[in-house]
Formats: sequence, C-alpha cells, structure tokens
Amino acid sequence: MTVNSYSIFDCKQDNDLSNWIVVDDVVMGGRSTGNVQFDSEGHAVFSGDVSLENNGGFSSVRCRFEALKADEFSKFVVRLKGDGKNYQLRTKANLNDYYSYINNFTTTGEWETIEIPFSEMKPAFRGRMLDMNNFSGESMEEVGFLIGNKEAESFALKIDKIELK
Repeated sequence: MTVNSYSIFDCKQDNDLSNWIVVDDVVMGGRSTGNVQFDSEGHAVFSGDVSLENNGGFSSVRCRFEALKADEFSKFVVRLKGDGKNYQLRTKANLNDYYSYINNFTTTGEWETIEIPFSEMKPAFRGRMLDMNNFSGESMEEVGFLIGNKEAESFALKIDKIELK
C-alpha cells in the first residue's frame, strides 16, 4: 500500500515543541536571538532578531525526529505564514552529517503552501555549496528553517504544517 503523504509536523495534532531546537549565530560568537513557541492560535512561531554584531547573521530552528525513510516521497509541502522575508528550508539525512540540504524561499506575508522537491535541496555547509548530489530522500532525521539575509532584522515565521508528499 502506498502512502500519499507523511506528516512531520501538524499544529492541529502536535502540541509539543520539545524536539524543536533553536541554533543561533551565538555558537560562533554572534548575537542573534531566536525562539520557537506556540501562538494563541496553536501555530508554531519561529521568531527573533538577527544581529550582524561579532560576525553574526543567522538564526535557525530544527525539528529532530527518529530516522525516517522518505524515498517514497519526492517533496516537502509546508504551510506557513512569513513576514515577506527570505528563509531556507533545511534538512539532514543524518544528524551526524556536518552539512545540510537547503533550499531558499521568499514568504509573502500571507498564509501560503510552498512545495520544494527533494531534487532541489542542495548540500551546503556554513553558507557554502558543496560538490555533492542533491537530497535523495533515502533517510531524514531533521528539518528546519534558517534566516540569514546579511541584514540586522526582526523576523517571524508561523508554521502550520510540514509534510512529505
């Protein structure tokens, strides 16, 4: 039997953010601050301030889960509401990998559903693209979002649902 979709996160069913972790540029001396919490409507909200001080410039949130075999799916489908800013969708095949697979997208300020094919998730490490194959979907242990637009700015990204299709 073929499954049409798989839910990684759905705010209507998931009321726990304990497997979500925020990683800011503070890990390298920066001063950005991010957090993730539920809003009054039950959506996960990744928000904060990006600072360029001390060579900083990014904030990210990551949702970790048991290794997932995702090769029967071909894309991420995410329902979200941004603030008109640019973000990255990021995933890791294995938590021990030093690199992530990334794809940039721009939010509209309205609720929207973005679809990002696995084949468009490119390997990168610390902002540098790597000469490796794009994401295959064979395995997945983490998905998340990053903001790092080389600007000091406040941000807010509401996340309603993250699915694989």
